[in-house]
Amino acid sequence: MRLFWLVAVITFVADQATKYAVVLGLNLREIGVIEVWPPYLTFRMAWNRGINFGLFADDAAVMRWVLIVLAVGISIGVIIYTRRNLATFGRMALIGAGLLVGGALGNAIDRIVFGAVADFLNMSCCGIANPYAFNVADIAIFAGVFAIAVFGGDKQTA
Repeated sequence: MRLFWLVAVITFVADQATKYAVVLGLNLREIGVIEVWPPYLTFRMAWNRGINFGLFADDAAVMRWVLIVLAVGISIGVIIYTRRNLATFGRMALIGAGLLVGGALGNAIDRIVFGAVADFLNMSCCGIANPYAFNVADIAIFAGVFAIAVFGGDKQTA
């Protein structure tokens, strides 16, 4: 479980540090857009009040707290699931679980502090303009779910 907690803490800190540096430090919340390496990387401020791609977005305060409770509940569930399956979880599954929990809690903190998740990474390529923004926590959540699904029962990956 030490690896799980280490990855969760590093993920959470990396997510919050990048949000602080870009959103507050570079004042992206006021500027709106910073072209870093066009068109491949742009910092584009987006406040996500819902889940992925803005689904279930609602300005009602109750939805904000429902999503916070959901993120914390999922995190607790992943911690319990990881402990119960520790015998079959290999290194990659532990890393995945840590990524998922660190990312979920990072986005939950945004909802508490800002009222919405601070998304700012926008990447486009090859003539396809991506209208969506995301953050480090989103990447961690996606990678974590993938790692648990693929490596969750395979101790051989240790």
